[in-house]
Amino acid sequence: MLRILLVDDHAVVRAGYRRLLEQADSAWVVEEAATGEGAYKRTGQTPFDVVVMDLSLPGISGVEALRRMKRREPEVRVLVFSMHDQAVFAEQALEAGADGYITKSSAPEVLVEAVSRVAEGGRFLGADVQEAMVAHQGDGNPEDALRNLSPREFEIFRLLAEGRGVAEIAETLNLGYKTVANYSSIVRDKLGMANTADLTRLAIREGVVQP
Repeated sequence: MLRILLVDDHAVVRAGYRRLLEQADSAWVVEEAATGEGAYKRTGQTPFDVVVMDLSLPGISGVEALRRMKRREPEVRVLVFSMHDQAVFAEQALEAGADGYITKSSAPEVLVEAVSRVAEGGRFLGADVQEAMVAHQGDGNPEDALRNLSPREFEIFRLLAEGRGVAEIAETLNLGYKTVANYSSIVRDKLGMANTADLTRLAIREGVVQP
C-alpha cells in the first residue's frame, strides 16, 4: 500500500486529483489536507509515503510547510504540484527539500509517474519546469535575485508583498518579532528594494502574489 497525502486548499481540486490517483493504482490510499499547517500536523501523526502539495495555501505556504516537514522528518517524500511554472518557485521548493516539482498544467499521467518516481526514492521534474530552469539565467535583475533568497527569506518576502506586517508574519511563522524584522531587512537588501511597495510590485510582476 502506498499512502499519499494530497494538500490543496480547493476541495473540488482535491476531489478530482484524489480520484485520479486512486484509480491509477488500487494500492494507493489518498488522504487530504487543506492547509500547510494541516499537512504539517498530519505528517507528524501518520507516516505518509508521498506528500503531494500545492504551494499557494492559506496561512503558511507550501514552501514553508515543506521546510518544516523536512526539518522534522528528513525521510518524508514531497512532490510539489503547483500552478506556478516560474523557475524561482521550483528552485525555492527544491532548496527547501522537495523531491519533485510538476505543474498543474501537466497531463494526468505525468502526475501518476511523478508520484511513482518520488515514492521509489527518485526525483522528478516536469518537462516545462526543466525548460524554465534552464532558460532562467541570472543577469543581475531584481527578478533573478529572487533565486538567491533562502526558503525562509522567500516566505517572508511573499508575506511582506501580501501586505502582512512584521508582527503578523512573526505570529504566522512562529518567530520572534526581531527575527522577522532582521529577515525583512535582509530581503530588501538582497533584492535592492527600498520599501514594501517595491517588494509588492516585484512580487506581482513575478507572479508570487496576485494583484
